[in-house]
Amino acid sequence: MPVVFVPKRHREGETRVAATPDSVARLVKLGLSVVVEPGAGVASNFLDEHYAAAGAVIGEGAGDWRTADVVLVPDPLGAHPELGVLEAEALKEGAVVMGLLDPLGQVDTMGILQRRGITALALELLPRISRAQSMDALSSQANIGGYKAALIAAEKLDRYMPLLMTAAGTVKPSRVVIMGAGVAGLQALATCRRLGAVVEVSDIRPEVKEQVESLGGRFIDLPDMQADSEGGYAKAVTPEFLKKQQAIVAERVKQADAVITTAQVPGRKAPLLVTEEMVASMRPGAVIVDMAVGSGGNCALSKAGETVLVHGVSIIGEANLPATMPRDASTLYASNLVHVLTHITDEGAIDFDVEDEILMGLMGTYKGKVVNKRLADAMSRAGGAA
Repeated sequence: MPVVFVPKRHREGETRVAATPDSVARLVKLGLSVVVEPGAGVASNFLDEHYAAAGAVIGEGAGDWRTADVVLVPDPLGAHPELGVLEAEALKEGAVVMGLLDPLGQVDTMGILQRRGITALALELLPRISRAQSMDALSSQANIGGYKAALIAAEKLDRYMPLLMTAAGTVKPSRVVIMGAGVAGLQALATCRRLGAVVEVSDIRPEVKEQVESLGGRFIDLPDMQADSEGGYAKAVTPEFLKKQQAIVAERVKQADAVITTAQVPGRKAPLLVTEEMVASMRPGAVIVDMAVGSGGNCALSKAGETVLVHGVSIIGEANLPATMPRDASTLYASNLVHVLTHITDEGAIDFDVEDEILMGLMGTYKGKVVNKRLADAMSRAGGAA
């Protein structure tokens, strides 16, 4: 019976856990043995006794890294403070590690996993097909991030979001500009609209215009818009297109009370969408929430993990917004992992069907080889083995 290990996380600001008591019960029904590190779910308000009641074994501690067949994590592997080694080196030879591993950004770690014969199932590599929607952790976490970004913008603003008509006078609604109409951007749009703001949305893909308008947003049309995408995500665009986009969006930003940026390209630096000149054009008291700060940021002035005040504008660079709502973030993420494990488990055994489109999309490394082309290309560019 394969042993699935759910460890406590040590990365600063990471409060999520890769399994909840509910997901543990579902994994046990699959015929898997689940070991949870003591205190693994405390930051998400899931206690050890809740896991035990669901059928998990509360483990001995960090040493379970070395014996588990499958390890589930919500964030990239890093150094382990108790084991004194990198987590990629603590895994048992031939084990499976599954989670949001940031494979295209953590090529050194992926190289270690390759050399040690460890199978890495990176949820960022999941094919964007309908059969895999229930496994789509990027979307489940982006949904939470977009919602929280809207709330942060509303809390930080120096004025109301909605239109208010009072005896003292009428308060106009806040104006919000959202950059990027992916899952996070659409959720931010929906939340800002529920709060009563007037919302404009910019995206390089014309096909998302209908979605934006269906949620009550105003779509900012751009010249020479690109319908192409890469694995369901917008492709990187040329510097010339970005310059045109910035010129058009700059006028909307100048009038905005809040800007929420969400634009990211997997494995690449986030595109620069908000320049210092654009920030300087905004009114004092305006707010920018940069959801792409973890990959370089869409705003030239944002800093990861910090809120900075520049030209009177508050620029918020929270790199892990889902972790600010850990209970629901963990619940949705754990459910994504259960669907993946259900897909690859057959009568209590992990079955790697190398002909399966979903599995081969997820799989970064397998039996000492890099089997994902995007990862192989990234490792080649970085000078790593492939």
